[in-house]
Formats: sequence, C-alpha cells, structure tokens
Amino acid sequence: MISTMELICGIAAVLLAMYYYFSAKFNYWKDRGVPGPKPMVPFGNFMAHTLGQMSLVEYAMRLYQKYKEEPMVGIFVRRTPTLVINDAELVKDVLIKDFPMFANRGFLENKVADPLDQHLFVMDASSWRPLRTQLSPVFTSGKLKGTFSLILDCARQLEEYLDYLVAKREPVDVRDLAAKFATDVIGSCAFGIDMNSLSDAESEFRKMGKEVFAKDLTAVLRFRVKECIPKLFDLLGYVLPYNELTKFFIKITSDTLEYREKNNIVRPDFMNTLLELRRHPEKVSDIELTEMVLAAQAFAFFGAGFETSSGTISHALYELALNQDIQEKLRQEINEYHTKYNGDWKYETLKEMVYLDKIFHETLRKYPVFAFLIREATGDYTFRGTKVSITKGTKVWIPIYAFHWDPSIYPEPEKFIPERFDEDVKRTRHAMHYLPFGDGPRNCIGARFAIFQSKVGIISIIRNYKVDVCEKTPIPYEYHPLAFVLAPKNDLYLKLTKVEK
Repeated sequence: MISTMELICGIAAVLLAMYYYFSAKFNYWKDRGVPGPKPMVPFGNFMAHTLGQMSLVEYAMRLYQKYKEEPMVGIFVRRTPTLVINDAELVKDVLIKDFPMFANRGFLENKVADPLDQHLFVMDASSWRPLRTQLSPVFTSGKLKGTFSLILDCARQLEEYLDYLVAKREPVDVRDLAAKFATDVIGSCAFGIDMNSLSDAESEFRKMGKEVFAKDLTAVLRFRVKECIPKLFDLLGYVLPYNELTKFFIKITSDTLEYREKNNIVRPDFMNTLLELRRHPEKVSDIELTEMVLAAQAFAFFGAGFETSSGTISHALYELALNQDIQEKLRQEINEYHTKYNGDWKYETLKEMVYLDKIFHETLRKYPVFAFLIREATGDYTFRGTKVSITKGTKVWIPIYAFHWDPSIYPEPEKFIPERFDEDVKRTRHAMHYLPFGDGPRNCIGARFAIFQSKVGIISIIRNYKVDVCEKTPIPYEYHPLAFVLAPKNDLYLKLTKVEK
C-alpha cells in the first residue's frame, strides 16, 4: 500500500509540475524589457475575469490607464505571453504596414471537437486568403443593392411586430427585439429562409442565435477548457457527440445546398456562393471544402452578423432613449428623407443620411463588439523604433475599447456625442484610434452588410416610435463579466410609444 508520506510526495510532485507548467514563461516580457503587471499561477493576469469578478472591458481600461504612457505592455493570458500595443503607429504596423507578419488572428482551430471552428474568422493565413477572395464579392455594394429589398421586407415585419408589442403596454427588451430582426435579415439574405423570428414563438434560428454567445455555466466551462487546454478539448471530440449548435448548422447548410442543387435555384446570397465553391473547389485549392468547412462559413456569417447588428441597434436605441434631443434630431432626418423619396427607401438613400451615420459610428465607439483586437505573429518580429522582439506565435492585442474611451482622444467619453464624427473632427484623430471593424486586409468582411442592416433597423423603429427609459431600464449600463463578445449584464428594457404622424 502507498504510505501517507508517498501520497503527500506524489501530490507535491504533481503540484510542482503544474506550477512549472503555468509559470515557465513568466520571464518572457521581463527578458525583453517590456513592462507589465505581475502574473499569478494559474491565471496569469486574468484571475478576476476568469472568476467572473471583472469584465474584459473593466480589465482593458484598468490596464490601459496604468500603462497608457508605455507603447507596449506585456501580460499573460493564463500562461501565454501576450503583448498589448498602446501606440497607434505600432498598431498601424501590425494591421497594415507589416500585415503579412500578423496575418493570423491567433485562435486555435479545434476541428475535431468543434468543426464549426473552420471558418474565415479563425483560419490561419494560408487558408484564409484564398477563401476570403471567393467570399468577398458577397459583400460588395452591387450585391448589397440586390439584397436591400430583402432587408426592407424584414423591416416591415419588424414594424408590424412592434405594433403588437406596443399595444401590450409593457417595456420592450430591445436587445431581444434587435436580435430577432437581425436573425430574420440574415436568414433571408444569407440562407434564403424565412426565419419568422419576429413573434412570441421562438424560432429554431433564434434559439441557435442565443447559443452562439451563451454565457451560462456550461458554455463558460466549455470555452475555458477550449481556451486553456485545447489538446484535451480536441481529444474529447472523439468521444463526445456534437452539440446542438454544430448539428443544426451542418444540417441546415447541407439541406439548403442540396435543395438548391436539385432544383437549380439561384439567389444572390451567401449560400449561393457556398454552392459555387462546392461545385468549383479548385478556386480554393489550399482548402479541402468538406461539408463541415462549408457549414462553418455559414455559421460564422450568421453568428458575426447577428451579434454585431443586434448589439449596435439595441445600444443605439438605449442611447437615444437617454438623449431625447439626439433622438428627435435623428427622427427629423429620417422623416426628411422619407418625404424626399416618398417612402421609397433605397440603398443609396442611407448613404446620404449624415446624422444617422454619425449616430451609428458613435454607438460603435462607445459599445464596440470586442474589448481587444487580436493578432498573432507569423514569424519572429522586431517592432519599428524599438529593441522589442517577439517570437513566432506570440499573441498581440490591440485595446480598441480603451482607445474608444480615452478622454485625451474622445473628450468626455462617457457621453454620447454623434458630432465626434463630423469630418473636421475625425481628421484630428489617428485612424487607429477607431477600430470597431478592425483595419487592414483582415478587417471585418461583413462590415458593410452590418452597417446597412443596423441602419435600416434603427430607421424603422425611430420613424414610428419614441423610445424612453423606464423603471426596468438598466442605469448605469454594466457589461457582463463572463462575456467574450461585449454584452450587457442585464436586459435592455425601454418604453416605446407610437409616434403621431
């Protein structure tokens, strides 16, 4: 039998090995002369966030405020050395000038346990470039003009659903409302499917939308294992069945492609592009276009488009409810263009609406989707004008939320001021200090689609309804401490009242 002493020694040896594993790289930034906070085993510098005690937003701001005068800050995400870049010119080097050296986003592809990981957002540079080339035409101005009528159809359904909700005389959760609208738009414009999300009955797509960025205990644990022990996570894929989200997107993609192939259906949408890729895999010869890979692209389009647009619409409504003068000024602009074009809204009309555009940009300034933009070095690299060198595979984080809330860049950042985006004011700022969609060759491929989808949703609501705060409105606004994509801690309830015309 094992003696007590042998057992104690065994446990001590395991703990010592774990300590060495998590702390082995903790001199990485010290050796390179890069300042930063002291890490702690096994959390690195992320104990408070890992335990749900601090949101990524709060962490980003505290780090930035403490090291704002430093061009670079070295931190540890658990045991992984990560460089946070505060200097705008160095950010420009990473995203644009030296892009080939930072072409990877730095996310691991867990192809076995999570086959939906094989999408454009996660892929490494060798796979990403040829696939992006084939998918980019979906998001051109020409294609968006072709799908604009579909977005307007969803907007009309939104208006009808709002009439029903307002008649109930109850506060409306505008985040859920915006998510339903975004789900219907993406369903129509990307999948050619009527989602029917704008009703009290929850559609299957709406259920899946909630799963994409779920923040319950199971989802958080899954994300932590995937992030901290990726090899174990992938091994589990050999024994555990796919989750419902994976099974759903594999089936809906496969069924849609098969139906269109069989019935010779052609639509100017995302699924048609995937169908063309399946027919001509030689266009992306570096990638094996399996059903899983095609489903992963559909999943990414749905998840990214749904979250960006629903968040932007709901946050814009929240700020308009808090700032009635801005809301009224926007409504006047909307009515002006509604009258000018006899209610016949076009793609080009939205591009003319200057004040709406400022509100959209100020919303994403105050509520960007991510706290950090992430890149990974594809080789050893020395930063221009410094002696700081990093090795291949080192993660680089750009603190976009902290930039957006820096009072030296955006005075009184807590205030909602659309005039920050007057042309003459924008010219006073460095371009890298506003990055809601990233920048450079690997910026957000669907940015243009998200912008127009969000603007149509805002127009439909504000033209017809006045939004106000109510007793259920969360004031002050708080971010969810466990969310990877920045989201409110509480539902965003507002009071909506029909506008007399």
